[in-house]
Amino acid sequence: MAVNGGGQTVLVTGGAGFIGSHLTERLVELGEDVVVADDCSRGELNRIDHLLDEIEFRNVDLTTYKGCVEATEGTNQIFHLAASVGGIHYIQRENVGGLTPSVLMNQHLLEAAEKNGSDRFVFASSACIYRQQHDELNRFSEDQAIPANPHSTYGWAKLLGEVACRAYQQDTDLETGSIRIFNCYGPRESLDPATSHVIPSLCRKVLEEPDGGTIELFGDGTQERGFIYVDDLVDGMIQAMEKGLGGEPINLGNARDVVSMNELARKIIDISGKRIEIDHDTSKPTGTDKYAADTSKMRRELDWKPSVSLDEGLPRVYRWAAEELGQKETAIITDGGDER
Repeated sequence: MAVNGGGQTVLVTGGAGFIGSHLTERLVELGEDVVVADDCSRGELNRIDHLLDEIEFRNVDLTTYKGCVEATEGTNQIFHLAASVGGIHYIQRENVGGLTPSVLMNQHLLEAAEKNGSDRFVFASSACIYRQQHDELNRFSEDQAIPANPHSTYGWAKLLGEVACRAYQQDTDLETGSIRIFNCYGPRESLDPATSHVIPSLCRKVLEEPDGGTIELFGDGTQERGFIYVDDLVDGMIQAMEKGLGGEPINLGNARDVVSMNELARKIIDISGKRIEIDHDTSKPTGTDKYAADTSKMRRELDWKPSVSLDEGLPRVYRWAAEELGQKETAIITDGGDER
């Protein structure tokens, strides 16, 4: 993956997090020299325990300039994933207490990367930067972020990070780019009901609900999303680093796997083999009604597309969640849907 022919050291901020741990693992497999910077306030070191002998781990506070200088020292390529983040019930109620850490990390890290002579900086942005729309199905393209009106403070933090990346691309020798992530899922996500995203949250609900019971969905269940499996996302991120983005944003998502929350819940229930009904709480936050990535730019500029379908990925996550929750015997479906 090395830019300019080798001798590169790659930094992953938030490398003990869900996506960061998978990215770190993949970079090690590729033979890269990897540094992980994480204070484990949200990340969990056990996600990368098996990699600690092969990477350098820096426990630093990335909300401080000093921590960012220490994190970026001696690194050439930077994947900046660290952020204040959570599920829909978290990001829609996030206030300045969540905004400030993310903005500080973004700004300090860019400044430190430039100071320490890093070459490339890929910022993990989010689909949350897109404003609410009400089309038949919103497939957001990169140019639709402006005029800006994200539906959450989290989205504003990501948008500010993108602006900062563009400024450093224009005004310094640091090459930057922003990847807008659309609904990534996979093993190692948080299963904590207070912070989990929709797929691990639903897996937990189904696993803990007895046969014949009922689970609850936020909203009426018609909200639609496109989901990308974490292994695919990691490959796309590496492609973005290799090719360079020229300071610009690019969507990373899976446009073919767009489902409603009702359909998603039913898929997970089917994997469980249980008979479970679905109730709805329309008082809970739901986010944008419908959104998925317009992947035209991704396919054109990265010459890449995801390969893992939702029907392949969901059983993997369900089985992982069952093992994490001590319910291995309930995970009866293997990859591809075969019964075991």
